[in-house]
Amino acid sequence: MKSRVPTIRSADLIVGGECCLGLLIIMPELPEVENVMRGLAQRLTGQRLVGIELRRSALRWPIPKEIVEQLTGKRITGFRRRAKYIIINFSNNISWIIHLGISGRMLVFNGSKPLIDIHDHVVCYTDSSLWIKFNDYRRFGMMDLSPTNEIYQHKLLKNIGPEPLDKGFSSRTLESVLSGKHVPIKAALLNQKLVAGIGNIYACEALHRSGILPSHFAMNITKKRAKKLVFEIKSVLTEAIAAGGTSIRDHRQVNNEPGFFQNALRVYNREGERCLSDGCYGTVKRVVQYGRSTFYCPQCQS
Repeated sequence: MKSRVPTIRSADLIVGGECCLGLLIIMPELPEVENVMRGLAQRLTGQRLVGIELRRSALRWPIPKEIVEQLTGKRITGFRRRAKYIIINFSNNISWIIHLGISGRMLVFNGSKPLIDIHDHVVCYTDSSLWIKFNDYRRFGMMDLSPTNEIYQHKLLKNIGPEPLDKGFSSRTLESVLSGKHVPIKAALLNQKLVAGIGNIYACEALHRSGILPSHFAMNITKKRAKKLVFEIKSVLTEAIAAGGTSIRDHRQVNNEPGFFQNALRVYNREGERCLSDGCYGTVKRVVQYGRSTFYCPQCQS
């Protein structure tokens, strides 16, 4: 099956294709994508798609027209997430790869056909009257198809690093991927070739919880600090998933409800406010690293 996705640039793997020049443009990260994937899986596993409407020819890249032919009439057999991608498996050994981009939402409705918005670019319905809409007003999302048994050889997925929530992701794993990396630790965490799914919000939060300055060189992270950082990465991602993700702007769960982890953020988007670490009276600062806003506390991070 020929992919419609063009050659992947290095920038796409480093920061997920975002180019915000220090502005607060927020792309769904691992917890938001995991939350959407779980919501879809709960509602749609075992359902058969009986109708698919492609309401525009392209998002970030062209939408494969073969989606209609390949997936109509096929049953959904399972869901997975890889980094910031949702993977939907079908009964004909074809998988649908979906990236939400910056503003993408996948919403599920029950019953009669829902109101179709100008930004609803793909609309599907199932044999039990469930409707699925892919809404993306920025049109920065992307879609492709792949044989299920070749999914991890797809060009979007084959060069992605280890999943931070996997049991095998340990301090030794992190030390290995950071070895020799003469870049700030935050930039390393955002590099999808090194660690999958972490974006700007959770890199800032995990580093703050770990007491590590975002500018600290990745290759100089000690074993002790790597162990602490892995623990905090897993903790903040797990907590965010349980809260439905972070909804500062666009993220919505499949029922169109926002996530709530923005209420638990300790540094992200809190420039000029007091640090929330116990016993710290520092003030949250903001700097721009590699075109991205970085939030940290100069008093309790070193």
